[in-house]
Amino acid sequence: MVQKREHTEVRQQQIVDAAAILIFKYGSEHLTVKKIAAEVGISEAAIYRHFKSKKSIITFLLSHIEEVLLKDISPETVAGEPVTLDVIEKIVRAHFSTIGVRKGISFQVIAEIISLGDKKLNKQASRTIDKYISRLHELLSDGVRDGAVREDIDLEAAATLLFGLIQGLVNIWSLSEGKFKLTEKYASLWRVYREAVAPR
Repeated sequence: MVQKREHTEVRQQQIVDAAAILIFKYGSEHLTVKKIAAEVGISEAAIYRHFKSKKSIITFLLSHIEEVLLKDISPETVAGEPVTLDVIEKIVRAHFSTIGVRKGISFQVIAEIISLGDKKLNKQASRTIDKYISRLHELLSDGVRDGAVREDIDLEAAATLLFGLIQGLVNIWSLSEGKFKLTEKYASLWRVYREAVAPR
């Protein structure tokens, strides 16, 4: 059954959410406007009222993913209090909780989009990852300022390593079809990471 006409923002969100689900389930190469329309319950013509092409849907989806990921690890969540390693751990733990609720879709969709080999989309995905690592860098830098992170550490390397820890664990979890709790596995990995970045 075709749904009634919705406001532009609501419909756009429904369309990109459907695209994310389809990419996650079947891979980006199998994504079509017809399948998105069926997932949302609208006509293909209705899709084209909001997006010019499948690529424009994916571009919008990447922007949405970037917004969600950066919000998860925003330093604003700890504004006004010292950034200790416990605080950073708490932010990343909460991030894993929301990743679990979203079933790891954000990271998997980025990987699938990269696999398409579209240079423009790849640049956008690369910018998203760079911003994500920069946000982690900012958190660790605040930790150095507040005496919780080693002053002699290479913050760029430490931020990239933390990104690798997060993405790698999400990939393993997704491939195992969620057979373990992200937050529990993260706790043991965080202890190793913490030892490396804590002041000696």
